[in-house]
Amino acid sequence: MAASFRWVLQLHKDVPRASRFYSEGLDFTVNVCTLRWAELQSGPLKLALMQSPNDHVMQKAYSSLLSFTVPDINSTVSKLMALGAELDGPIKYEIHGKVAAVRCIDGHVLGLYEPA
Repeated sequence: MAASFRWVLQLHKDVPRASRFYSEGLDFTVNVCTLRWAELQSGPLKLALMQSPNDHVMQKAYSSLLSFTVPDINSTVSKLMALGAELDGPIKYEIHGKVAAVRCIDGHVLGLYEPA
């Protein structure tokens, strides 16, 4: 039997705040959320959030990149920025659609794509 994918794990300083970021900013469903652990879901993707074992969480460096297709990149960027994200460069208008990169509250990079 082949291995099956379980989840992507991110470390965060404040798990409930990070959970709210993904649920309110990208409409993830929150399956579990405690002070130290959260499990969220968007379609088949499961995202686990764990409290960082120390205060050091990667910021301004490049960690894994989660990429999302969104229906409206401008409103999604605005919503995420209101929740504490930072735009990492301008929104780009490519022939295939709009693309943007944002950093979530603990510095993880999220790619956003709105098809043309």
